[in-house]
Amino acid sequence: MARTIVIGDVHGCAAELDKLLAKVAPADDDTVAFVGDLVARGPDTRKVLRMVRKLGARVVRGNHEERLLHGRAARREGAPPPKLGKTHQALLEELDDDDWAMLEALPLSIDLPDAGLRIVHAGVVPGVSLEAQDPYLLTHLRSIADDGTPSVKWGTPWGASYSGPPHVVFGHNARKHPQLHPDATGLDTGCVYGGALTALVLARGASMPPPAKRRDVLVSVPAKKAYSDYGQPLPED
Repeated sequence: MARTIVIGDVHGCAAELDKLLAKVAPADDDTVAFVGDLVARGPDTRKVLRMVRKLGARVVRGNHEERLLHGRAARREGAPPPKLGKTHQALLEELDDDDWAMLEALPLSIDLPDAGLRIVHAGVVPGVSLEAQDPYLLTHLRSIADDGTPSVKWGTPWGASYSGPPHVVFGHNARKHPQLHPDATGLDTGCVYGGALTALVLARGASMPPPAKRRDVLVSVPAKKAYSDYGQPLPED
């Protein structure tokens, strides 16, 4: 029976992605999608991109794909570049035409209506239609302040006040454990920081379990090592 498989932030962790895919074993009729941030910080972005293309998976644009694209555009135009880390700088030299074409084509959101899911990289502002969402927040949102202001900083997770449908699956905001809100699931469990790579696996026709039972549809593999410094221990929630 065909499944829907959504995978969290990979950040170049090709060995962990390979291990997760072996564990999940996608079939030809499964729908496979990623929440973005396939690139940078980890050891093998190019291999990850090749693996994802081979899968025929769907991917939303993350803030790190966006940063690379802005860096490349600035270089071409002779404009001041955005702030880039060492791995981003290296990727500007390493990525080939197929890689760049893939990144340029990534959408900001993907709807999977058969599974009742919407995939974005970072989040959505509760109560705002998808068409009216700020594109920057789709790739950078983390929290909602007490006065309702959306923020890219840590705080009360936006998913805590979001009501679906659809159920939103996202990444970006690395945590030791998945974020399990009533109508939103965060899959970034900090693989590149020494955490784990996590996938959501739903059978065809299955509805999203409530938070208390949602771990039953999550599959994780531990990181081989911490490839990048998070600057602090991964937050628990």
